[in-house]
This record gives sequence, structure tokens and C-alpha cells, in this order.
Amino acid sequence: MIAVTVIINAGAGCGYAADWAGQLDEKFRAHGFAAAITLADSGEQMIATARRAVADGAALVVAGGGDGTVNAVAAALVDSGIPFGVLPLGTLNHFAKDLRIPLALDEAIANLARGVPVKVDVGEVNGRVFLNNSSLGLYPDIVRDREKQQRRLGRGKWLAFGWAAMTALRRYPFLDVRLQLNGGQRARSTPFVFIGNNEYLMQGLNIGERARLDCGLLSLYVAQRPGRLGLLRMALHALFGRLAQLQDFDVLATRELAIHTHHKRLRVATDGEVTVMATPLHYRIRVAALRVLVPAPRG
Repeated sequence: MIAVTVIINAGAGCGYAADWAGQLDEKFRAHGFAAAITLADSGEQMIATARRAVADGAALVVAGGGDGTVNAVAAALVDSGIPFGVLPLGTLNHFAKDLRIPLALDEAIANLARGVPVKVDVGEVNGRVFLNNSSLGLYPDIVRDREKQQRRLGRGKWLAFGWAAMTALRRYPFLDVRLQLNGGQRARSTPFVFIGNNEYLMQGLNIGERARLDCGLLSLYVAQRPGRLGLLRMALHALFGRLAQLQDFDVLATRELAIHTHHKRLRVATDGEVTVMATPLHYRIRVAALRVLVPAPRG
């Protein structure tokens, strides 16, 4: 049996069921794994468990949940060389989809046994890792308001998002930024800045997806001045990871980026989680920093 550390978001998938950890343990045993399973109640518990696994020299660390959970666990594994496995138990699962990791639980566990490790890039802003993307302006504001409504008013995620988006439309916010990248500077007044870990595709049926996560570049999308309906469209596309299909963006690529603003602190979203950061914001790509188990190539 191969020992494996498994960290599950207790609120994801079937994590609420009393016997689910036992069922999950059996599924891992069927593939030759002895799983130490943690049903984590908080991001702090996920991170602490992942760091402990790294310190103990774990053979494999697995995260089960949505993109926020995957981000929290992966951040502890960056540059460790320890293989990382993903059980996509969230709503959108962008990271898993872009790496072609199976979304069905049994197939995702089988991938841990049969898959191959590949090195992928991660993004970083002011020391905080992101696997998919980071943004500032409209989207972090909407997420903050949505979470506030969920806590205080008990609204569901999607209803709260709708009310938060309407509030943002009434404010019609713009952010003055100075972008420092590729040896030059650009000043913009924009409602939205989006930074992706590698390039988001802009055509065909794969709009909003990434073909590769190992090109060593950040993709930068800076919104031009849209109307109120354009703001709502941007927020919805950001939520579903499909900003690339919008046309009213400056699109740039870089390895490093600094964002300056007159605000001393800004709300910044990283893989859907919002934190307040001191400015300027310093972004960089960390090349081949994470080893992820993905399906072996066919043929």
C-alpha cells in the first residue's frame, strides 16, 4: 500500500455524509493506497494539514473540493517536488478541466494510480499562489458582497451573486492603475483587471480554457470602458472563467507585472478567494513549480 494524504473540503461533494470518509477510504484501498483522510472544516485546516504532509515527506498529497480548496492545498506543495492529486468536487473545477483530470470521483481516484506527473506553472501575487487566475476591480467586490449576503441574510450562492452584481452596477466602479511590465508602463482607468496563469484561449469551442499550463507566462486582460451591461457581462464571464470571449480587452503576456494605484490596499481575488493586499501588487509566474498527476497520453 502507498501512503497518501487526502485533504477534503468537508462542505464539498458528499463530505457531509457520516460514512463518506469510510467509503472514500475503500475506494483508495481498491487502487493500492492507504489514505490518511482529513475532512477539513476550514481553509486554515487544509493548509496546516498540507504543510504537515510536506514536512513529513509525503509520497502523494491529494485535494478534494473546488478550485479554492485545490489552491489552498497546492500552495503548500509548490517547489516541494511532491506529486499533487486532484479530486474535482466543486462546481466549476477549472484547474482539473484544463489538465483533463476526470471529473467523476472514481475515475479521478483511478487517475492517481495510473496517471503521470507533469510540471505546471503557478501564478503568484504578493506571495499568494494562484493556479487559475487573479483579478481586481469589479469581480472581487462582487465576491465580497456575495459572501456578506450569504453570512448575514442566509441567501444561496447564486441569489447572493445576483444581488451583489446589481449593487456593483449601481456603483459603476472604475479603478485607476499603472501597469509596469515588459520594460514599459501603461496607465488605464478600468473596472476590471484579470491575470491568468498561462494563456486563456480566445476562439473555437474552447473559449475560456487553457491549452497548456507550462508556457511560463501570465496572461493579462485589462477591460476598456464598458457600459453597465458590459460590467455585468464581465462579472459573469469572470465567474465562469470565460473572460477571453469578450472583445473589449487589452490582452498582454508577461513573466512579471507590477500594478500601481493610489489605493494603499486593494481587494484581490485568487482562484475565487478574496483577500485584501497592500499595493503595489507584484505578480510573477513560477515556472514548473507544481507536479500534478494527470491522465497518461493515449497511444
